[in-house]
Amino acid sequence: MSERTFVMLKPSAVERGLMGEIISRFERKGLRILAMKMVRMGREEAERLYEVHRGKHFYEQLVSTIAGKRVLVMVLEGRSAISVVRKLVGATDPVNAEPGTIRGDLGLDITDNLVHASDSNESYEHEHRIFFHESELTG
Repeated sequence: MSERTFVMLKPSAVERGLMGEIISRFERKGLRILAMKMVRMGREEAERLYEVHRGKHFYEQLVSTIAGKRVLVMVLEGRSAISVVRKLVGATDPVNAEPGTIRGDLGLDITDNLVHASDSNESYEHEHRIFFHESELTG
């Protein structure tokens, strides 16, 4: 069953020149890029993206890590895309991420851990609308 997921390559992925490496892992797994663009993350967008964490001790650090910085946002599509991307990305803390995952191989920091990926269809529906109009999703 084909589904869509939202993925954001965080500032560290952009600054370290890892975008091609990360995108190629998604494509090699058979995921198709429906939409992709580089954006400078506004504070409002960052707060909307991470609003599920509002009130938690790490919320402000999450927001400030990406606000005002360049990120790459995309919508991917493929069979079980949400769970496939989450497995490719690996555990939130790169120290705990398995070798072979993006965070396990390339991640350095728990907060700016290279990639944000939707964890459910509900998250996808909320997150992709922050950055994309439906007309931008080719497919």
